[in-house]
Amino acid sequence: MDERMLSIASHFAIEGDIEIIKPLGEGFINDTFIVKTVGNTPNYILQRKNHAIFPDVPAMMDNIAKVTAHLKEKIAAAGGDPRREALTVTPTVDSKLYWKDNEGNYWAVCEFIEGSVTYDRADTPELAYKGGQGIGRFQAQLADFTEPLAETIKGFHNIRWRFQQWDETIAKDPMGRVAELKEEISWIESRREQMLDFWKMVEEGVLPMRVTHNDTKLSNILFNQNGDVLCVIDLDTCMSSTSLNDVGDALRSYTNTGAEDDQDLNRVSMDINMFEGYIKGYLSERKASMTQSEIDWLAFSGIYITYEQVLRFLMDYIDGDNYYKVRYDGHNLVRTHAQYKLLTSMEEQYERMQQIVREAVK
Repeated sequence: MDERMLSIASHFAIEGDIEIIKPLGEGFINDTFIVKTVGNTPNYILQRKNHAIFPDVPAMMDNIAKVTAHLKEKIAAAGGDPRREALTVTPTVDSKLYWKDNEGNYWAVCEFIEGSVTYDRADTPELAYKGGQGIGRFQAQLADFTEPLAETIKGFHNIRWRFQQWDETIAKDPMGRVAELKEEISWIESRREQMLDFWKMVEEGVLPMRVTHNDTKLSNILFNQNGDVLCVIDLDTCMSSTSLNDVGDALRSYTNTGAEDDQDLNRVSMDINMFEGYIKGYLSERKASMTQSEIDWLAFSGIYITYEQVLRFLMDYIDGDNYYKVRYDGHNLVRTHAQYKLLTSMEEQYERMQQIVREAVK
């Protein structure tokens, strides 16, 4: 066994003797390992937290501790199993939420939830329903959470801040690409006021601040062997914002009939059946704890987050492709066009989207 990994794990209050530590999955942000113990003691997940993405790991871990403590209270009160239905953070032997090694890397441990199942992506309305149910339950359990959470990623989904970055990038035009992008830039500018009006409702509290997960892909929801929602994992990006961000983010990925970087725009559109599945699943858990303004703007959330992604891909292309990894020249522009096609498909179906929401909250 890797002595270095064993040494790292020894800093945490792990029950039992460690049998093996091996890499788990292909995390894009963190390095993840499974720690297997001998006998009936729990197994664990050990992660190196990427402090290039999350500059304040202590604050991030503090957010996770606050959120999971609240979830466990709610689950216990409802007669559930807090160790299976919420993430359990394992502290260090000196009761901290993380351990920092000599190289400045941050490490954290949580319990592995046995007998759980994950799905890579939602390819049916039924799976979309379950994805909506998972995030809906997570948000419903946290609807009365009032503690402030640290902003671990600056300006996340804040369109006012994105426009500041956008205006600066357009003014600099470091690659000389702006002149050839008049049409694409007009896509952003023609919707600027509409998007700022939406964000203003968040700033003024018309859309209340909630706990948001901010990475709502289906693989971040664990299911039991019967296919029922068990718990939401990967809480690194939990922050305070409008809960509609989580819905919009999910709709952007769940409902797209093509790829995020599809070169054939004929393949890209919003699948209204996937939208309906997700929304019905979400509202089955969440509608009782939503305000009327949240319900009214639920369908728009997909448009808002997809628009933001169009802006971010185009801005990165103008800036010289510094943020998103690109596999070929013009990759970010291809992404821009594909996301814009998805955006216009949502806009064309917006009336039907609103109708589905109205029917689902009855």
